[in-house]
Amino acid sequence: MTASHLVAESVWKTIESTHAVSEEQLSILHFLFGKNFERATRIVDQRGVKKITGEPSGRSIFQVVGESRRKEEYFCFAEHYCACYSFFYDIVNRGEQLCCKHQLAARLAGSLGACVEVKVSDEQLALLLSEL
Repeated sequence: MTASHLVAESVWKTIESTHAVSEEQLSILHFLFGKNFERATRIVDQRGVKKITGEPSGRSIFQVVGESRRKEEYFCFAEHYCACYSFFYDIVNRGEQLCCKHQLAARLAGSLGACVEVKVSDEQLALLLSEL
């Protein structure tokens, strides 16, 4: 894990434990993630993050709105995966970013409790996941 990853994880853990974000934490995250973080905060401000939770298991996935005119929605696991093009191109293939704006939006909204909560059956969640 790189130093950037370690710093980001430390900041995220603090935000998750307090359910609040300070100006200093915002500055650090902006320094680490740049324009992707700016875009992620816009998505969160516009209530563009859904947390879809299966019941009774409690397993969940995020669905995050994109910023294009088409308003596409991408399924993602905040720390590990996003179905968007940028995730595969910039993160997996080129290794130029730590994560995409959808992952950042999911992580920020999840940490702050700013998600639109959607409850589905475990069967419905499994069907969503099978389409990834």
